[in-house]
Amino acid sequence: MDPIILIASGDLRLSANQKCEAAQAAMEKQITAAVQREGATIRRGHPYDPVKQHGFIDSQKYGMEVFRHIPPDAPLIVAEAVWQYSHHVLAGLVTHRGPILTVANWSGTWPGLVGMLNLNGSLTKAGVTYSTLWSEDFTDEFFVRGLRQWLTTGTITHDDRHVRPYPESTAGEAADVGVDVARGLKTNKAIMGVFDEGCMGMFNAIIPDELLHPTGVYKERLSQSTLYAKMQTVSDADAYNIYDWLLARGMKFNIGTDEETDLTENQVLQQCKMYIAAVRLADEFGCATIGIQYQQGLKDLTPASDLVEGLLNNVNRPPVRHERTGETILSGEALPHFNEVDECAGLDALVTNRVWKKLGYPPETTLHDLRWGREYNGQYVWVFLISGAAPPEHFIDGYAGTSSERQPPMYFRLGGGTVKGISKPGEIVWSRVYVADGKLKFDTGLASVVALPPEETEERWRLTTPQWPIMHVVLHGITRDQMMARHKANHIQVAYAPDKDAARKALYAKASAMRELGLEVSLCGEV
Repeated sequence: MDPIILIASGDLRLSANQKCEAAQAAMEKQITAAVQREGATIRRGHPYDPVKQHGFIDSQKYGMEVFRHIPPDAPLIVAEAVWQYSHHVLAGLVTHRGPILTVANWSGTWPGLVGMLNLNGSLTKAGVTYSTLWSEDFTDEFFVRGLRQWLTTGTITHDDRHVRPYPESTAGEAADVGVDVARGLKTNKAIMGVFDEGCMGMFNAIIPDELLHPTGVYKERLSQSTLYAKMQTVSDADAYNIYDWLLARGMKFNIGTDEETDLTENQVLQQCKMYIAAVRLADEFGCATIGIQYQQGLKDLTPASDLVEGLLNNVNRPPVRHERTGETILSGEALPHFNEVDECAGLDALVTNRVWKKLGYPPETTLHDLRWGREYNGQYVWVFLISGAAPPEHFIDGYAGTSSERQPPMYFRLGGGTVKGISKPGEIVWSRVYVADGKLKFDTGLASVVALPPEETEERWRLTTPQWPIMHVVLHGITRDQMMARHKANHIQVAYAPDKDAARKALYAKASAMRELGLEVSLCGEV
């Protein structure tokens, strides 16, 4: 075999790349040793930059330059110990002819798993053939066996016995509910408000219009500058009303005075103005669901959008009044928000909202990152974690169990608060819409949110991102490696059901709705 070329896609933000450089270098050393133990040679495809103080491909421009010097038929490893922007390397990977292996470190602290899953989803959408692996120390049997297979054949075979086509004939009355929702959507249509596409280079998060339109959903392309401009029309008094409403319901804000390191009242009030602006624009343009990109663009103008997103996803949320009439907009309704403007999650959230309401279940829904996991007392418990866009209804004690902490300066220069809480125990339906083979596809399954001791929760927060909301999840009938091999994105959509039977009914109803909308539906695990 020719020498293997190793590359590393990174963040666009210099601070993130610099902070993650040491973890990336340590992982690459372990991967290199593993490859050499198999008798192969490996070399890095781009150098460490002493001026920038990191060795990542940090832009699409640089990615294209790097690939000009990589032999098109060379075996290629994309090694990820960090969150990365997939478009930095997508152009080179789309035309690369040699075998491609994406690899991540099994770590919650360094989010290579999340970055790799996004890259995998983007490659899947682009129709690029690739293999994928993950490991804690790159010496375990699973990794070594997979690496050996890739070095020998150029591909890796993963266990996907947990996946099967959806047999709608078994759904009973639930199928009728889903079909009714889907037909209503196709007949009456709905608008997806998109405040700029392609957040952080997530090619997989953009649904081509020709695939979306048959579902009855059409995009209203709104600029983030429109959102920012609308924020400037919101009064300080209206912003304080939102803030006071949250405080009155027991939400806690960890306020400080240093704008660079603390969450300040000024940041929170700016977020309250964004919340009002988002609801008013959604009403003006008739949007049934909206997504805000934030990264990049708004990050240089305003505090983070995550407080806004979490509130929008909650039925019980601060009232927003129309600018001219004074009437409350969307009273008693959640406005489903798809974080990081992931349109696949937006379609998923919209269908969930309508199916759950039809069933009489609480319709709050959100997406999380499939961040990491480890065993606890003999069962594998995943960490589902997102940057703050979870609805308080999903947390233990609701708003009273919700706090807001400053977003990490590494990613969020202007701060802003999160919507932080511990997800309540219960039954959930998880799902994922994605693009593959030029079609919209839908995977779904059942899971339980479990309670862990406070010290275990705190440890998991410490090992990931303690400012963000956390969900402890046990997937039904799916191993860690099966989930990683199948999941075609960093995001996963979740919604609660009253009990296990209700969750099963909701899953069948939603699966039937997605099939009626034209998606290819697969059930995953025990349902």
